[in-house]
Amino acid sequence: MTILTYYSVPLPNKCGEAAKVLNAVKEAGLNLVAVWGYPIKGKKAILDVAAEDPKAFAKLAKKQGWDLSSKKQAFHLDGEDQPGAVAAVMGKLAGARINCHAAQAVCAGAGRFGLLIQVDSDDFKKAKKALSK
Repeated sequence: MTILTYYSVPLPNKCGEAAKVLNAVKEAGLNLVAVWGYPIKGKKAILDVAAEDPKAFAKLAKKQGWDLSSKKQAFHLDGEDQPGAVAAVMGKLAGARINCHAAQAVCAGAGRFGLLIQVDSDDFKKAKKALSK
């Protein structure tokens, strides 16, 4: 398990907006660990960005004038891809009575899976303990 630092970038929910952010990240030479985006109220969206160098990303965001969130943390887990792999991880959170704010799982190839989990900041320490078991 790895703890990722990420920031949320609010954007208009329209074609090309995320690409603008990602191209600026590319031009700055920053490597990303994870990116996930989703629509929110009205015509807005959120792009959550976990950069290898979170401080450099925050500096870029300021330079670009992005309305960056405060620093947030998420869990990154990976393991052997098998039936129930993600269910087992989510079961640990459920067993600790922790509500998952968001989760994204993918097959990582070569028989591996990757999983990003966001929980409310008030539950973060408790979730870390549950996921470490």
